[in-house]
Amino acid sequence: MGRRGYWDYYNYTPAKPKEVKDGIKAKSKRGAIGETWWSKRWIDVLESFNMGARLTRGRSYARKGQVISINVSKGAVDAKVQGTGSKPYEVTIGLKPISEDDWERVLDAMASKAIFAAKLLSGEMPTTIEDAFAEAGVSLFPAKKRDLKTDCSCPDSANPCKHIAAVYYLLAERFDDDPFLIFKLRGRTKEEIIGSLRRWRAPDVGVSAEGGVGVGTVSQASPDESAKPLDSCLDCFWDVGASLDSFSVKPAPPIVDAAILKRLGDAPFVVGKDNISALLAKAYEMAGRRALQMVSGESEQDLEEDDNG
Repeated sequence: MGRRGYWDYYNYTPAKPKEVKDGIKAKSKRGAIGETWWSKRWIDVLESFNMGARLTRGRSYARKGQVISINVSKGAVDAKVQGTGSKPYEVTIGLKPISEDDWERVLDAMASKAIFAAKLLSGEMPTTIEDAFAEAGVSLFPAKKRDLKTDCSCPDSANPCKHIAAVYYLLAERFDDDPFLIFKLRGRTKEEIIGSLRRWRAPDVGVSAEGGVGVGTVSQASPDESAKPLDSCLDCFWDVGASLDSFSVKPAPPIVDAAILKRLGDAPFVVGKDNISALLAKAYEMAGRRALQMVSGESEQDLEEDDNG
């Protein structure tokens, strides 16, 4: 290498990517990307494939906001990432969808446990969800590096390049917001998963149209032809009828805390700096705890002492 070539080699400064206005920036400013166990699992799987330093450089791209768009479809992710070129690079990430027969076996395993339906309907990924896939002989997350088919229009011959890696990291945060995107990448949409769970669980778990889950058999009440008009029984409307003599209430801790609030998400208004959903979650927790204490037979004085610490 001549003097000029030697000098140029050791004084080379990598070109900076073109800045993107309103690009998708990672929420994490430092450290690990991903907040939930399932998004961290996605990142752990990718990092276990020993993809090299480009995975780290991709994380930097994700934090700078170089990714312009991400679209998740069945078995594929399409994205646009702005690098040093004049036009954004086209990135594709493919993950072979699970077959229909295998999905049926997975759903059979999922439907056998009410906790799966309850968790998923409230927007959470059950911590043992991978067991349901293992029972069907398949994997929810990619098992090997070759399970991922990736391509980028950039001139870098390495795979993954930093543009693909940036999409990998931002996918983790997308999974944080919507765990059903992992299922979509494996071939089933949120609507298909929930619809299947409702059909499988219908005989012994009642699932309302709004997604609420309750133990018991779903039945349709038949109209009582002998029912009296309301205006003729106003004087006894609030009396306890004979049909309630055998009625009893047995509160139990919920399978999923504040499931309805989690399904609804943040409310469109706040009280002070707190979203009303967060305040309601605290109120629900206190009401539920108090109900369980009352069922256990504690006195009002005991309850007040418990509440006061």
